[in-house]
Amino acid sequence: MLKVGLTGGIGCGKSTAVDAFRRFGVPVIDADQISKDIVKPGSGALAEIKLAFGDEVLDADGGLNRIFIKDKVFNEPLALEKLEGILHPRIRAEIKKQISSYDNHPDAPSYLIVDVPLLVEKNYQSLFDRIIVVDCTAEQQLERVLMRDSMDKKSIKKIMDIQATRGERKKIATDILDNTSDVDTLHKQINNLHQKLVSLS
Repeated sequence: MLKVGLTGGIGCGKSTAVDAFRRFGVPVIDADQISKDIVKPGSGALAEIKLAFGDEVLDADGGLNRIFIKDKVFNEPLALEKLEGILHPRIRAEIKKQISSYDNHPDAPSYLIVDVPLLVEKNYQSLFDRIIVVDCTAEQQLERVLMRDSMDKKSIKKIMDIQATRGERKKIATDILDNTSDVDTLHKQINNLHQKLVSLS
């Protein structure tokens, strides 16, 4: 079974690509979902976050106060580093655990996708046999996020600044999905790549 990492910057069309692979019946491990699951009330990660950032990090129900932590990490680089130091070892361990569950399954798929937004930034490359990068220009990223989300240009650019550059992502890619055109063109590439990954496995 091939282990395939998939990544892309904000607004590059990563979610569109992941949804397309899911429609082919490809299992998808979602690092974002894992990051939410590991900070549920009562978790070790949440206790460590509280220790690092204080009681303000908890909301009224004892869960993670996402507005507070988002504001904190966006304005303090050291806070972001501290938070990621708590989360990413746990995310990595859970990804490995979920991959193993497919590896040991009698009906293992020919390949699986692991959707990791910070694949490059947090050095997840070694977990995968192949790495797909969904790519578009920085201008398109900005334009697409402005259309999609209620975020201003300054906030979007701030996110883009802390993410890997387009060049850094493409450098580690074994496969690139070029999303500089329309969605039909992207889907054709995904269809071809799916066939290629099935044959490689």
